[in-house]
Amino acid sequence: MERHARAGRTLCAAIARLPTARYTREGLLVMEICRRKNQIEISELDPFLAELLRQIPASANREGAPAAEERIFSAPTNGSETEFRSEWRMYVEPELRRLFQTAAQTVAGDLEQLNGNEKNLANRTLRIPTKHADAWLSALNQARLVIAVKNSFTETELNDHLHSPIGSRRDLSLFQLNFYGFLQEFILRELEC
Repeated sequence: MERHARAGRTLCAAIARLPTARYTREGLLVMEICRRKNQIEISELDPFLAELLRQIPASANREGAPAAEERIFSAPTNGSETEFRSEWRMYVEPELRRLFQTAAQTVAGDLEQLNGNEKNLANRTLRIPTKHADAWLSALNQARLVIAVKNSFTETELNDHLHSPIGSRRDLSLFQLNFYGFLQEFILRELEC
């Protein structure tokens, strides 16, 4: 993860396979992601990135966003099969809600590691048990979907990973969405090992 201190940010996910994902250049912040035993470790988290991580459960909350709710719980048909749609809502949707809620709770529990003295600006380390990886992927995906819907991001905006600078709440939301996607990619890479 690279972020220019003031000028903007760049997500760098296309790298050669390395034991540790680490990005460093003068003027950039460093974050490392690697697998250690049965954990995915994210170290050198500056307070800004740690705060974005702490926001995952809240960002995944669909309350007040019916379009996000519809997107996340969309039926696998175009609506022409009303009986199938009814069964989907009765049998599948409640289980999906339970799974999504459990994933958000698991992530919130793991994020408690980042709680502490908010006045301390030291970098932090987050250790995610690999058995929680599916919950993290689910919660990150939900958060990304909700952020995209709430901000009505266009396809062009979603594909512009070099957008700079962060000058508004909308820009910050786009950065947050891309950061969560970056984390999803690295969690998946570390699980492939």
